[in-house]
Amino acid sequence: MRAARKFALILLVAILGLTACSVNPVTGKSNFQLYGAEWENQVGTQMYAPMKQAQGGEFVLDPELTQYVQDVGARLAARSRREGELQYEFSVLNDSTPNAWALPGGKIVINRGLLTELDSEAELAAVLGHEIVHADAAHGARAQSKGVITQSAAVISMVILGSTIDDQQAREVAMMVPAMGAQMLTQKYGRDAERESDEYGMRYMSEAGYDPQGAVELQKTFVELSEGRNQDWMSGLFASHPPSQERVDNNRKTARKLPEGGETGRERYQQKTAYLRRVQPAYEAYDEARKALADDKPAQAQEKLNRALAIEPREALFHDLQGDLYALNKKTDKALASYQKAIRYDPGFFYGHLRKGQMEYELNRYSPAKESLNTSLELMPTAEAHYLLGMLAKRQGDQAAAMEHFKTAAQSDSETGKKAIDEVVQMDLEKNPSNYIASRPAVDKQGAVWAQFKNQTGVAVRDIEISFMWLDEQGQTRQGVKRHKEPLEGGKWDQVPLGISLANPGELNNRVRTQVTAAKIAK
Repeated sequence: MRAARKFALILLVAILGLTACSVNPVTGKSNFQLYGAEWENQVGTQMYAPMKQAQGGEFVLDPELTQYVQDVGARLAARSRREGELQYEFSVLNDSTPNAWALPGGKIVINRGLLTELDSEAELAAVLGHEIVHADAAHGARAQSKGVITQSAAVISMVILGSTIDDQQAREVAMMVPAMGAQMLTQKYGRDAERESDEYGMRYMSEAGYDPQGAVELQKTFVELSEGRNQDWMSGLFASHPPSQERVDNNRKTARKLPEGGETGRERYQQKTAYLRRVQPAYEAYDEARKALADDKPAQAQEKLNRALAIEPREALFHDLQGDLYALNKKTDKALASYQKAIRYDPGFFYGHLRKGQMEYELNRYSPAKESLNTSLELMPTAEAHYLLGMLAKRQGDQAAAMEHFKTAAQSDSETGKKAIDEVVQMDLEKNPSNYIASRPAVDKQGAVWAQFKNQTGVAVRDIEISFMWLDEQGQTRQGVKRHKEPLEGGKWDQVPLGISLANPGELNNRVRTQVTAAKIAK
């Protein structure tokens, strides 16, 4: 054990010594950073798809717009200091929130809602250039590195215990990707990182042939919008990229240092975003419909949704919401038809597949339900899909598959997660009772030893059997069993006397051991 600790400490010191001090390829300054390009590309690739799915999926109705954004992004990425090292990708998300973000490794998105607020290609270049620098300067990796030191004890413990992550655990961790990504995206990089991204993003713009004044105009627009817009704005782009007059002034100073002129591309930008601007009222109506539904006003939601569908009947999100409204009114067949229509318009978005699987399950169409749910999982891991697939496997007598799905779903802090936990308990408690009923020895003032036990589940259990071992006064190992037949409700605890006593209560933990070895679900 001592050797293992020494090895772990040496390993940690070696990691810190090799990677903590690195040169920022953008600024040329030394930075604290534990993670390199391999980690950035791996994390970015792992998180990119589920993060996009969690925020509406990609905007598919205007492929030319997406290609346009990708072309502008590639033009800027060609000026990055880590071109060839990072795997830059650019996407347009189907989300009205005015936002843009970058994952480690150069995975960058801009929301549909921000594109409608920009006025020129130079402003688009300013947004993308800013996000490119976040990736190029490894701001996400640096932020994560700062948190690693606080976790060093846990890392050492893992090394000592020889812990490994098997394939099943890796699949379970995948369910946490969206949450982890959201944490990274909403974190405030700090003034230095924002200043770097503003300044060097403008340099990238200028080198790519754009007028850096576009970045000045962009920040001016953001300041104006932040003063007059609702909380949706502040919870979007501005939460992690707060606008200020200081940033406007700093951008002006940077612009004066750069060559004058360059492309503005206003006419081209207006042309490329013409369709998006034309259908913008549909998405405004859709957003109002969602809010009305959240406020428990389904009739108003339907009215707003009808307006959205009249403008753009090909939008999958609109049909998904229509399906939700039908489902709310127990019109399962109509809901199913709406989700099928949503899938037809956007087969790459998980939500329609998930809801279609739910409807098919409710209609006892188990085979197509399984197919739909599996398709949804391929796109986006969700507790609901895992739970229903667990129920289907349970119906078919496949206990192993059912348990795997339930355990995965149980990681979710949701009502579905709680239901999954109950299923795990129902299936596994009698096989592994000690995993669900904790026990420990205790001693009273008279020296009598008791076994205390707690039901850590949400279901009642009975016929609890507690096995115990102890060293008697002669140093001989003795064994015994105690039973508690009465039901024990979830979250409750009780105790039974073991019939032994200790002259020295301080010896309890050295001389007595207890473990729950049997229990049953109280029907």
